Amino acid sequence: MSLGISPICNHIITTMSQAETHTFQAEVKQVLDIVIHSLYTDREIFLRELISNASDALEKMRLKTLTEESVFQKDAELSIKITLDEEAGTITLTDTGIGMTKEELQENLGTIAHSGTKAFLNALKEKGDGNDSVIGQFGVGFYSAFMVAEKVEVLTRSWQEGEKGHKWTSDGAGSYTIEEADVENRGSTLVLHLKEDEKEYAQSFRVNGLIDKYSNFISFPLYVGDERKNTVEALWRKSKNDITDEQYTEFYKFTAGAQDEPRYTMHFSADAPLSINALLFVPTENQERFGTGPIQAGTSLYCRQVLIDDAPDGLLPEWLRFLKGVVDSEDLPLNISRESMQDSALVKKLNDVITKRFLKFLEREANKDAAAYNEFYTRFSRFLKEGVAMSHDHREQLCGLLRFPSTSTEGEDMTSFQEYIDRAPEDQEEIYYIVGNNRAGIEAGPYIEAFKEKGIEVAFFTDGIDEYVMENVMEVKGKKLVPANREGLDIGEVEESADALKGETAEKFSTWMSETLGESVGKVTVSSRLTSSPAAALLPADAPSPQVRMMLEQMGQPVPEVKASLEINPSHTLVTGLDKLRDSDPALANLVAKQMADSALLAAGMVENPTELLQRNQEVLERLVAGETN
Repeated sequence: MSLGISPICNHIITTMSQAETHTFQAEVKQVLDIVIHSLYTDREIFLRELISNASDALEKMRLKTLTEESVFQKDAELSIKITLDEEAGTITLTDTGIGMTKEELQENLGTIAHSGTKAFLNALKEKGDGNDSVIGQFGVGFYSAFMVAEKVEVLTRSWQEGEKGHKWTSDGAGSYTIEEADVENRGSTLVLHLKEDEKEYAQSFRVNGLIDKYSNFISFPLYVGDERKNTVEALWRKSKNDITDEQYTEFYKFTAGAQDEPRYTMHFSADAPLSINALLFVPTENQERFGTGPIQAGTSLYCRQVLIDDAPDGLLPEWLRFLKGVVDSEDLPLNISRESMQDSALVKKLNDVITKRFLKFLEREANKDAAAYNEFYTRFSRFLKEGVAMSHDHREQLCGLLRFPSTSTEGEDMTSFQEYIDRAPEDQEEIYYIVGNNRAGIEAGPYIEAFKEKGIEVAFFTDGIDEYVMENVMEVKGKKLVPANREGLDIGEVEESADALKGETAEKFSTWMSETLGESVGKVTVSSRLTSSPAAALLPADAPSPQVRMMLEQMGQPVPEVKASLEINPSHTLVTGLDKLRDSDPALANLVAKQMADSALLAAGMVENPTELLQRNQEVLERLVAGETN
């Protein structure tokens, strides 16, 4: 269908022949009824539909001028013009596009030959209530004019030399007329005589607002009166080689309403599996870091440079909400609605393709400039971690983008899982990690002592959500992720001191500790991995971490009871001294044993009420001072 709008608006029209009256085919009547009464959720969408049709007519005309020798008014500007008459309540839309002959008028607007109404209706039956997800595929958007107009006139003249002009008129009730008319210029003019309660659309501020919202990036000049409206280029449709960094920055500021410059710019086109032109930006700063709450998605969805939705649900995953920019796909139905967005298989496919491309883009940027990527990661890592926790399909790619300090890094330096694997011995099948509040606290604790002694790298995760994130990652690149603070790890034994508790002595001490501590711990064993700490509290391998337990409690969910195991360092002077003290001063030994265990539990985040620990600490100190003074 080749209807449109253009800047030669003042056609001179004189009826040349008797008007012929025709009845719409039954299928067209059905389409009109559906469009007018139940298809569109926003009536304002009619203007977007008509401008889109006009743009299509102009594109066809552009191609004709390249392939045909004889073209009527070949040098006419390819453009669209809208003229408003608020007093008369009319909108006039004119294009200098391909135009139509009498036969094409009848075929396109009155029968099923070219308008696709039969296929459209069949699709409606298949879609059930999903009517609005199919209209754009069949070129019936013209009929949306009848949502706001009580009468529509189409004045058109074909691009072919010698063809006459014609006028098509209908009130959308069941019939239309066609008559010969003296139309001076090539193209099509639509005159919409607005219904009484729809005359707001003859007001310039209303029309300008709709153009800014939906049609600001169409390829051809679009005028309202004498003022051109679409002055910003659709950069996403241009070759990257033809765009400067300054143009990208200005486009980012315009589309995102931003004042900063983009940190990253990703511009790509694809033909398979979908036709996609996308231009996406990463802002300089993550606004969520300032406590303003979740930011709103900032990627708009277009179809052939016509806006579908400025905040589409499902176009990108929630964890990529920081991205700004435009995605344009010619494969989408032009008027896919917000209500049907998440149910559209095409939108889901777009989501998958664009997400993979963006994550691949970040991989390249990280390899190209690690320092710049680390700056991005410092500000935006929360979003990537959300993705790790929420997205099984993209988890492997996202894990490759994570950065963290480890026992092999210094200061503020970070590393990746791939670099960890590259440094590890070939026969090491595990990636060891530990979650804590900060690096200093982790390194001061007991859990990485043996790893350091044996030269086994341990990754540090110190963000508040890291525990939850890591719970969702079973392995990375075939290597199993293993918490370094869990019991049952076999990394080989550390060297014991000459004074260490051994054999039966160690077993008796462990039994005594277990009896003394009672139900406060699960079991007491002699550790093979502690070097400088007297004891460590370790969770069972399948137990939820303290952070996860706290989260479950805050959500009102059942919290499973977990008891940590206590590993004691048989070489530590506190342990060997306590073994002697339990014979010489059982009461004090009992206090010291409980204090040592609670200190280990506190370090593991397993002490919910530290008051008892503090009171016992005071009692131990009092006993020691009293012993020294006696």
